[in-house]
Amino acid sequence: MSLVMIIELLIVLAALYVGSRYGSLALGAISGIGLAILVFGFGLKPGTPPTDVIYIIIAAVTCAGTLQASGGMDWMIQIAEKMLRKHPDHITFLAPLVTFFLTVLVGTGHVVYTIMPIICDIALKKNIRPERPCAVASVASQVGITCSPIAAAVVAFVTISNANGYMVSIPQVLMVTIPACLCGLICAAAASYRRGKDLDNDPEFLKRKADPELNRFMYGSSATTLDKVITPSAKASVYIFLFAILVIVGFAFCQMIHVPSGETLAKAINLPKMNINIQIIMLMAAACNIMFCKAAPKAAVGGAVWQSGMVAVVAIYGIAWLADTYFSNYMDEMKMMLGGIVEAYPWAIAVVFFLVSVLINSQGAVVVAMLPLAYQLGIAGPVLLGVLPSVYGYFFIPNYPSDIATVNFDRSGTTKIGKYLLNHSFMLPGLISTIVATVVGYLITTVFFPGYFASFVS
Repeated sequence: MSLVMIIELLIVLAALYVGSRYGSLALGAISGIGLAILVFGFGLKPGTPPTDVIYIIIAAVTCAGTLQASGGMDWMIQIAEKMLRKHPDHITFLAPLVTFFLTVLVGTGHVVYTIMPIICDIALKKNIRPERPCAVASVASQVGITCSPIAAAVVAFVTISNANGYMVSIPQVLMVTIPACLCGLICAAAASYRRGKDLDNDPEFLKRKADPELNRFMYGSSATTLDKVITPSAKASVYIFLFAILVIVGFAFCQMIHVPSGETLAKAINLPKMNINIQIIMLMAAACNIMFCKAAPKAAVGGAVWQSGMVAVVAIYGIAWLADTYFSNYMDEMKMMLGGIVEAYPWAIAVVFFLVSVLINSQGAVVVAMLPLAYQLGIAGPVLLGVLPSVYGYFFIPNYPSDIATVNFDRSGTTKIGKYLLNHSFMLPGLISTIVATVVGYLITTVFFPGYFASFVS
């Protein structure tokens, strides 16, 4: 590795680090500074921006934004709250499952902002240490991204894999990630079940409880969505959204089914590529929500889901373009340096995915930036599919919005960021969930069913 390569790599890492410190749009925007230095300062050939993935995110986020604006998301949260309040004793296991499946449905983990105060309230009123369900539920809301058929990480994996000869489909990805991630979350919840001191034995909490003002703050009100009136149009928007997802999954199955002529059903009936299908269906569903379900466009673009999704677009745009510019110019050198390692230990790419995720706070961006490099290094598609859960590593440094929001929502003060930064509430469930999910996913694709997933390599 030459001195110039090292300097340029440090520029890439510095841009990612500075962007992560500022957060939000800065991740993508500051990547532009690094890109300008590499292109104009060092004369590197610009890489290719990930336009296909960006278009899909815009379409999916627009649809989810109209779902929120119509009140449909309130109905989904209300259904989840009823289940949690019906079984409060099991909230440490149920809360992460709720946030996980909400993310799977909507395609973004930011839906957790609505349900998290309810999780905290139920735990506190049941005298369960809120840190136990809250921390693992926050982690679960991000784990669900690699299990959603409309999430950028999943769609990007399929698009990039197909372009590199691994003809995997969205359902095949979900057949691996959903069971793997659920195994990880169950293990994380089990580890959290008796985590920390019970509230009756926690001196710090008892001190807060003895303070009249803090006591009123903790117990004086209840967070709930059960008092919200759900209109028929709100329910209709949920049905439209779910139907759109089912259509997308159905189109994806058409990519797997072969007709007597030997070609896929999708090709036989002249279906467009999946990235185009997703965009069309999501935009159509968004239009139906606006026209028939009273989803005001201004309310949609002003909602948290749409805004956070647009931030993700900018982040992926800048980060992936910067990474592609660097790696595409030094692909031969990368193969020489890393080829032997990945040939002997192909699973080691999971460590790379994880470390990059710690830096850039976006699973979609990790996939778009690093997956082409992984294929160029000769790592087999089934291996990359198996280790896909490892793209979630940004719990490691507790600066992600959902984690910070969870700390603020926990009125008991038990969910917190430690004095030494890394000793925070999300570290244990995050590590357990990611490691277990990655190991299980790897075993599914390379040990238990290697022939099935390998058969889709063209």
